[in-house]
Amino acid sequence: MDLNLNGKRALVTGSSAGLGEAIAKLLAAEGATVVVHGRDANRTHTVAAAIKAAGGAAEVALGDLATDEGADAVAAQARKGGEIDILVNNAGYYHHLNWTTALPETWVETYQVNVVSAVRMIQRLVPNMRERGWGRVIQIGGGLAGQPVPMQPDYNASLAARHNLAVSLARDLKDTGVTSNVVAPGAILVPAVRQLLEAIAPKFGWGESWEEIEQGCVRDLVPNDVGRLGRPDEIAGAVAYLSSPFADYISGATIRVDGGTIRSAF
Repeated sequence: MDLNLNGKRALVTGSSAGLGEAIAKLLAAEGATVVVHGRDANRTHTVAAAIKAAGGAAEVALGDLATDEGADAVAAQARKGGEIDILVNNAGYYHHLNWTTALPETWVETYQVNVVSAVRMIQRLVPNMRERGWGRVIQIGGGLAGQPVPMQPDYNASLAARHNLAVSLARDLKDTGVTSNVVAPGAILVPAVRQLLEAIAPKFGWGESWEEIEQGCVRDLVPNDVGRLGRPDEIAGAVAYLSSPFADYISGATIRVDGGTIRSAF
């Protein structure tokens, strides 16, 4: 299916690895020129080179979005080849902390990276989308926004903020041709997740093979209706659809890609 992304320019924040890398590669495969963003120059250029080797168009923007100066630099680099049509706010991280160990300064840091970084890029790139009458803003959220767990309280709350700001932005973009939506992944099998699960498998008695570990994880930690972890390309597919003209009538929505982890009708 041709998603009609030829001629579009997309910035995917935090795309030097993991979900962001998968999103950047699929958008490029669909014809968009993708600006690969990261803080590590080597990893970021490696992803861009892989896109080009596969026949896609890629550029690079380096900088730390947790600061105004870094966001200014990233926006300037992203615009060198033309204005951005599609902004995917994917950059973010979490700590393995709890209500005792997640101190106030950790909360501030988490919000800077996971929430305010997205606000910075929205304020720098969306005004031009408004002027041109078309654009896409997509936040990468998560099920913990609505169904938080005891662990990682700062991360849970930052995801809720991402979801909330996306809907507020959608209301503000009424009648502009620019949409704002959320893709909410469940537990996704990126390299860091696999390493973590392999490390904790002996504690839970999940076995030694990856198949046993994945089944044990889904049974004990992240139950869902599909019976496995998600794959990065499945998140990228949802983002690519929302980025396309086929999604013109979708705004203020959350697309859950979690195998049924979040068990809610609405």
